[in-house]
Amino acid sequence: MTRLFPAALALVLTLTCSPFAHAQEEGPVPTQALVNVDAKSTPPANAPEISVTVADHSERLTAWVPVQPAHAQVALLLDSGLRESVGRELDGLKSFLQNLPPGIEVLVGYMQNGRVIADQPFTTDHAASASALHLPTGIPGMSASPYLCLSDFVKKWPSSGAPSGDVSLGGSKQHKARFVLMITNGVDPYNGSTSLDNQDSPYVAAAVSDAQRAGVAVYSIYFGDAGIRGESASLSGQSYLQQVSQGTGGVTYYQGNGNPVSMEPFLKMFQHALAETYVATFNAPAGKGELVRVKFSAPKTKLHAPEAVRPGNQE
Repeated sequence: MTRLFPAALALVLTLTCSPFAHAQEEGPVPTQALVNVDAKSTPPANAPEISVTVADHSERLTAWVPVQPAHAQVALLLDSGLRESVGRELDGLKSFLQNLPPGIEVLVGYMQNGRVIADQPFTTDHAASASALHLPTGIPGMSASPYLCLSDFVKKWPSSGAPSGDVSLGGSKQHKARFVLMITNGVDPYNGSTSLDNQDSPYVAAAVSDAQRAGVAVYSIYFGDAGIRGESASLSGQSYLQQVSQGTGGVTYYQGNGNPVSMEPFLKMFQHALAETYVATFNAPAGKGELVRVKFSAPKTKLHAPEAVRPGNQE
């Protein structure tokens, strides 16, 4: 009988259990990621200006193409537990939807009981999307957890109302660029205390992983829940939202520990972010469905990109 010494056993367990363990087992496959250029930076013009590290190895970027409105989908997800004071923002949200560039597909959904409820599929009819907005129920904790809702939504990304949810880019097939804008307090009640010493939520981690697998950039606007209040809850929720945005290549918007005076500046920032997002194409080592870590950089430029992607995710 073969015996494993403790050190060898630990190595076997590490290689077996690590989510990135199998990433090097097969040949490279074309892979894509959404990369946003920070508003204060100048967008790199060509692929050679971008460096990308894939699983700790330098790779060459093979394409750097701006996301076109006709090739993008935006899901606006509102937490059903938001305070009723969010009602003052509805007109601004409707205006935001109606003024998105023509061609962008939009879905409006409400986070309830661990899932997202939407009255219509993705559509380019922005007026129809705006009409789907209504005041949330305002029941404390109605979403159950915004991260359970996010995980369920990205894993079951709704079909498009358009003839096809796929586009041809650079001769290859890929799904349309996917963006989520969440409006929520970000608190995860399933993880117990909102103390800053308790910020390691498995549900937040799962939401990040699920969004990375689906190729979704998650943005968020912090807004208070009807029932969970206080500085501790605000900081906890904002911390979690920051974890999600950093992991997926999005940005979280907030103004101190309270609700924003107006969401309008944040909505403008998000719309600008859509216009300054690019599809980066590169080769990544194929695994067995696992994620592979990536890192993008460019001289004098701040980039928002996912921390991990699913190799061969073009389809």
